[in-house]
This record gives sequence, C-alpha cells and structure tokens, in this order.
Amino acid sequence: MNIGPYNNRPDMGRLREIIRVMTKYHFGNILEAVGLKNRLFETLKLYIKSPEEVHEPAHVRLRLVLEELGTTFIKLGQVLSTRADLVGREVAEELAKLQDEAPPFPFEDVKRVLESELGVPMEEVFAEFQEEPVASASIGQVHRARLRNGDAVAVKVQRPGIADTVKSDIMLMKYLAKLANDRVPGLRYYNLPGIVAEFERAIRKELDYHQEANNVERFRAMFMDDETVYAPYVYREYSTGKVLTMEYVDGVKLTDILKSDIKFNARVIAERGARCYFKQIFIHGFFHADPHPGNILVQKGNVLCFLDFGMMGHLDRSFRDRLAELFILLMNYDVNGIVNQLRYMNILTEETDLEEVKYDIIDLLDRYYGADVRKVGEILTEFTMPGMIRRHRIRIPRDFVLLARVMSMAEDLGERLDPRFNGLEVAWEMTHKLIRNRLNPLRNLDEVPAAIIELEHIMNDLPRGLISALQKLEEGKLKMELEHRNLDEISVRIERSTNRISVAMLVSALIIGSSLVTIPREALILEKFPFLGIFGFAVSFLIALALIVSIIKSRRLS
Repeated sequence: MNIGPYNNRPDMGRLREIIRVMTKYHFGNILEAVGLKNRLFETLKLYIKSPEEVHEPAHVRLRLVLEELGTTFIKLGQVLSTRADLVGREVAEELAKLQDEAPPFPFEDVKRVLESELGVPMEEVFAEFQEEPVASASIGQVHRARLRNGDAVAVKVQRPGIADTVKSDIMLMKYLAKLANDRVPGLRYYNLPGIVAEFERAIRKELDYHQEANNVERFRAMFMDDETVYAPYVYREYSTGKVLTMEYVDGVKLTDILKSDIKFNARVIAERGARCYFKQIFIHGFFHADPHPGNILVQKGNVLCFLDFGMMGHLDRSFRDRLAELFILLMNYDVNGIVNQLRYMNILTEETDLEEVKYDIIDLLDRYYGADVRKVGEILTEFTMPGMIRRHRIRIPRDFVLLARVMSMAEDLGERLDPRFNGLEVAWEMTHKLIRNRLNPLRNLDEVPAAIIELEHIMNDLPRGLISALQKLEEGKLKMELEHRNLDEISVRIERSTNRISVAMLVSALIIGSSLVTIPREALILEKFPFLGIFGFAVSFLIALALIVSIIKSRRLS
C-alpha cells in the first residue's frame, strides 16, 4: 500500500508529544544529547511537568514510552523485539510484551471503508455482518460475517486514517534517527536510520492487505497435502488493500490450551508444530515469523491452523542448505565444522579471529548441552547478541536473526506443551533427509533451466564486453582502477632510504675531496698544516655520525 510521499518538516506538535513522554519516563538525557531539550525547552515549559516517579529499569521504561506513543511506535517496538542482535536480549524480550490492541472504531467507519473499497453496498456482499468486532488492533479490526452464498467469513478492515498517522510518525522517526546518528557517536553502531528504513518496509507491507493475502495463499499451497496444518481460504473478490476477507475458522487458541485444563494431546500438537516449522524453514524457505500461541488455533483432530500472516521470513535455497549443515554440526558438537560453516555462510568476516570465536562457541555450546541438546534456537539467538557481533566483527543476515527468534519461540512453545518433547529429533530427521536429497544427481536437473538461462546471458554479454574493451584499448581510453594498501608507508621508507644514500654519497665525496687536498703539492697549507683537508674530514665524520645515529633510531622504532 502506498502511504504517500513525505514532507521535509516533521510534525512539531507530535514532536512535542514525543519529548513530553520521553521526559516523563526519564529519558531526558537522550533528548539533551541529541540537542532537542535545549532547542525546544522554552516551548515545552507549558507541556512538560516534573518527571513522574517511575522506578523501573530502562528497558521497561522504553516499552512504556512506545506504548504511550501509540500505533506506529508499538509496531516499531515489535520489529525491534525481533532484532536482539541490535538491542540485546533483555530489551528484545521486554519489547515482545507490547500488545497491539486498541479500542474498536465505530461501525459507521467500518461500513464506509467496506463500501468504498468493494465499490458496492454491504448488503450486496454480506447476508450477515456482526457490528461488534471479534478482535481490535491498532491497524485494523476483525468482524465475523456471512457471505450471500452462506460461507462464514472473517473480515479484516483497516482503521481509517492509520496510513496518514504512520506516514507522519515515520517522517518524525527519520528526523530523530538522523539527529541522533549525527550528534551521538555512540549510537552510530546501531545505524538508527537503517533501522527506521527497515521498519518502514515492514509497516508498508502490513498496511497492504494484498500482501497478507499473498502470504496466506502461499502458505496454504505449501501445506496443501498436509492434513495436520491449515490456513484460512482467502476470498480475493472481496479483498482489497484495506479489506481482507477470509474463511472463518473454528478452533481453540493455543493460549487457552496452555492456560486451562482443555483436553488435547499436547505431545501430538508439539510434534506437529515442530515438524511444520522445520518444513517451513528447511524445505520451503518461507516461514511464519510470529509464532506466539495467540496466532495458532488447534482444530478437531489436533490440526494446527495458523493466523495473522503479516510478518513472514524468507530464506533462499543456498542458505537453507548451509543452515541444514549447520544444524547437523551443532547437534554433533563439531566446533571446527561450525566455524568453517559460519565462514561459508559469510557470517564470519576477514576481521574475525577464528581461534577466539572458536572458544566462544565452545563456551556457548557448553551452556546448553546436557544429556541431549534441545535449544538450538537459543544457541543461535545467543550468537546474534550485540556483544558477540562487536567482539568478533561478524555479519548477521536479518532473516538469520528472525529465524533464531522464531526457533527459540517454537522450542519454548513445545516445551510448555510437553516438557519431555525434543523437537530437534524432528530436525535431525529432516536435515539428514535434506542432505541426502542434495547428493541425489537427479536434484541437479531442477537447476539446469536456470543454469542454461545464466549461460545464455553470459554468451550474449561476452562478445559485446570484449569488443567494447578492445575499442577502448585501441582509442587509448581504457582505464584501470587500482586499490593500494599501505603504499604511503612504503613511499616514506623509500624516501628515507634515498635520503640516506644521498647523504652517504655526499660523505664519500667529502672524504675523497679532503684526501686530495691533504696531498702536500695540492693542499692549502697554513703554517705547514693541511687545514682545508682536515676540515673536510671533520665535516665528513660529523655527517657520517649523524647518519649512523639516525639509522639506529629508525630500527628501534620499527
């Protein structure tokens, strides 16, 4: 969904509100560091009261700030809760508590949005439509309804004006992120403008219900032949960018099962959930990135039905293959293999000290290994923490971080359902099957069309490239760019050596000249003493002595 272009000036009224809330929760030091407190202090005297007594740690106060600032900032907090590599585990876990709830908006607004989007009166589409929503969130709310053909549906309607609110808040976030990045050097590591840009992409997708409909349909296609996993059917003819009409699905939320004595086969649910997630990750490379219990229904026969497809993760085929190998190495406690695998995945960089990272991996594995290992998600999450990233200068792909979080949440969910269940037994079976399939020669046949297309592109481009290079060479226009490293130091050394050689030659010349003038027939004699020759020897001696001292000093420095 297009949320429109941005103006250059932020909303000053909203900026004052942000400053008021941050001051309330004792973040005035940050405002002062970025220069906002002094700039707007006089204007804000009427708005800011003395800070309330909030006796909470910083990560809790941060969550309270985001909650009070509303929709866009709550969504930002939810995105940051998936980036423990940037904010740390403590902050990420606190931000995961942010609840995307909001009071419902009036039915008159619902009707207006529906009829505007669908282009017809509601009565022509729906035989029944419940005015009270079954769920209400900051971006939209869900109503139960019945189509004219009798199908029961859930209709998700976007909150009026939310796109404009998000647009205005993102513009403010960009302004504040640039201000903080420019004025607080310690924050540059976090790349705040980059975080805001990533958030903007995520929120744009969430505001576009077409994208969520695509995600649901892709997920349904992935598990079409699996009777243990389900996703609602999407009614495309009654869905737009602001309205999403899906099949209404009956079932019990996992949150209710975990909190009550409802009788379900917990071990079966845990096993099916683990198998479903490992299929998403290793087989399809497209996974539900928000697997909290409220987004999963359990239907009759212990069938798992997934809801809310606004946040999805993606892994390409090559990365999935490497990830399967990494899993096997982790479960085998193969530290050298793990280090090599992380290099192949471009997670370890040229600046990484392999011996140091090896010892940290050993410490990490030792914390989680017992009689068997069940916490691969926790191990991966620990590896993506800011301290580990900074210490070893490693590079973590965004979807790898999301994957670690999802796996950790799935492991925790399985353990809550059945403490004895080990989901990695399922992973072991699936990853080994994946490796065996890779060794199958027939598998390479799937890659032949793509390889042929790539070869065709190369064959088409190669002659043109060669002809262009030859023409430039013939015309004398061929340019080469060379990158030099440490040449300044080399040039200084060459210059120093050249100077020493010149001085040495000068000393030699003085010695030879002085020798000549000391010969009696040629010497300038003062009272039978070859004064000029002896003077030349003295000067040569002093220069030679200075040269020797200079050489000794430079050796000591090097």
